[in-house]
Amino acid sequence: MPGIAEAAVVGLKHPKWDERPLLLCVRKADSTTTKEQVLAGYEGRIAKWWLPDDVVFVEGLPHTATGKLLKTKLREEFSSYYFDTVGAA
Repeated sequence: MPGIAEAAVVGLKHPKWDERPLLLCVRKADSTTTKEQVLAGYEGRIAKWWLPDDVVFVEGLPHTATGKLLKTKLREEFSSYYFDTVGAA
């Protein structure tokens, strides 16, 4: 996606749906990509109920020594994240 250097999706607890996806994005230098632009990029490409409930822009994502994303660390870091889109999906 233009403007995004790296991204990861993690499933987090949701008050209505048990678990929903949260998209974490690292913007490319000088990018002003918005949440709306990121979500619009998925339109017509994936099922609507697969869309992440929210997009959070972060400075960087944690990796292992071999370059794989550390999703366990991301889930820990965002464990207290609250989706305010209770009716979503």
